[in-house]
Amino acid sequence: MMAEGRNFVAVAFHIILYPGILLAITVLAINLLGDGLRDALDPRLARQL
Repeated sequence: MMAEGRNFVAVAFHIILYPGILLAITVLAINLLGDGLRDALDPRLARQL
C-alpha cells in the first residue's frame, strides 16, 4: 500500500502517511509486548533483582 502511494505523495500525502503511522504503531506495540513477555517469563531476570 505504501509502495503504491509513493507515486502520489506530491498530490495526496495522506495516502502514504496513514499506513506509515499505523505500521509504526503496530511495530511499537509488538516490541512492547515482546519486552513485557520477556520480563514476565525470563527466570534469570528475577534472580538479578
